[in-house]
Amino acid sequence: MIPFEQVGESVLRLVLAMVLGGVIGWQRESADKPAGFRTHILVCVGAALYTLVSAVGFFGTGADPARVASNVVVGIGFLGAGTIWRTGVTVQGLTTAATLWTVAAIGVASGIGYYVGAIFTTVIVVAVLTFFKIFEIRIPKAGQGHLILEMVDRPGQLGKIGTALGAFGVNIEGVELSQRSADRVMLAMTVRMPPRISRHELLVALGEIEGVDEVRWEDAAAAA
Repeated sequence: MIPFEQVGESVLRLVLAMVLGGVIGWQRESADKPAGFRTHILVCVGAALYTLVSAVGFFGTGADPARVASNVVVGIGFLGAGTIWRTGVTVQGLTTAATLWTVAAIGVASGIGYYVGAIFTTVIVVAVLTFFKIFEIRIPKAGQGHLILEMVDRPGQLGKIGTALGAFGVNIEGVELSQRSADRVMLAMTVRMPPRISRHELLVALGEIEGVDEVRWEDAAAAA
């Protein structure tokens, strides 16, 4: 029979896991990510409960009380993998997967009563997800930039541009088209070039497309 005091302590740890997981989940939900408010709460509370089961259920039996909790780290990998998907050469969902992995660690910390570590880790995670994006967008990204093309406005022209970029393995992350004159348009594309691709060769290939009058490259940092 578990003493009443121990029951109260266990409830406190589970509630703390729910609150801390909810704080991080709220941020992910507001950012419209695949794993949101309820998912983060369930992961954090589940990790905390597994830790409590390890500490309370197996302590003094001769079994390793850390065995169940250690498998949380392995198990959360399967859940995190479900939030990662690939679109072309771009991989998305890594931040959400990392957040779930960290939330599980916060749940384990709450489960063993390491309140300081659980609370301050939550503060750090929220700060990274919310405020560090200001610094991230200012970091120059190798291979990322803007292609500016001035070309004739006629059917099939965009298809030719896309085919040329596809041949070089260039990933298009954003497109903006504006009218320059009656028969001329300016195409601005945010692109990411794969490693070992010559920017000069890409510009030459685009410039040789019929109907393209001018093509130039702008670094992402310079454009910002």
